[in-house]
Amino acid sequence: MSLLNRPATASVLYDTPGPRARARYRLFGVVSLIAVAGLLAYVVLALADNGQFDPGLWDAFQYNTVQQRILDGLLATLQAFGLAALFSLTLGALLAAGQLSDHKPVRWACTAFTQFFRAMPLLILIVGLYYAFFAQQPMWALVLGLSLYNGAVQAEIIRSGVNAVPRGQSEAAYGLGMHKTQVMTSILVPQAVRTMLPTMIGQLVVTLKDTSLGFVITFHELLFVGKAIASQPINSAGFPYIPVVLVIGPIYIAMCLLLTALARWIEARGRRGANRRTSAAA
Repeated sequence: MSLLNRPATASVLYDTPGPRARARYRLFGVVSLIAVAGLLAYVVLALADNGQFDPGLWDAFQYNTVQQRILDGLLATLQAFGLAALFSLTLGALLAAGQLSDHKPVRWACTAFTQFFRAMPLLILIVGLYYAFFAQQPMWALVLGLSLYNGAVQAEIIRSGVNAVPRGQSEAAYGLGMHKTQVMTSILVPQAVRTMLPTMIGQLVVTLKDTSLGFVITFHELLFVGKAIASQPINSAGFPYIPVVLVIGPIYIAMCLLLTALARWIEARGRRGANRRTSAAA
């Protein structure tokens, strides 16, 4: 069938599924749902057989000391995240500026630094820093590891955002006699910020989740505290693994959702601002 004779509902890339194909897709969907439901039922039954749904496992959370430990772990997580976010954004901006530099040695050095730490496994970096320099201060091993890795990623985000600005913008600025610093700070970066801010905040969500790697180096963040609580048996009820997961997991999810909501709010606000400026110019 030629493209001119195709039905209006058909795509150039694929034909519209026929009755048999649609029935096959529905069958695959039903089988997949049954398989997922069966897997979940097996997991729930296995946990129930191990006593993980015993109400007595929740008794630990009624003690003030346990509640305080969870709060302290949350504050430690937020402290590590705040420092890592600040340092990674600063480092990312500096590395991006270096990669966009006209000086080849600076550009090559910043590019090599960025590519090296982007390729470095984060856990190996954190553990290496801990044993080499920060055995007595595990928080700084976590913060520095997160800053180096995420700073390299943020540098690529910023560099890509600046390079995505149409070339005519910078050419027009140079034509007006502006030097590179003025072009970057007044023309390119303000336009790039609107497009790269959601991605940058998305990377900050990754940074927040990666703070959980601190438990490997005994930093008393939220996951470490949860693991410590779960490893203590509650009388004859056993170890409260599932209650800890049901308490600690939603805290991480809530923090990540708040950052994601912030990214969406910034994106929507930037879009409204751009629309207002376009309407005013018209």
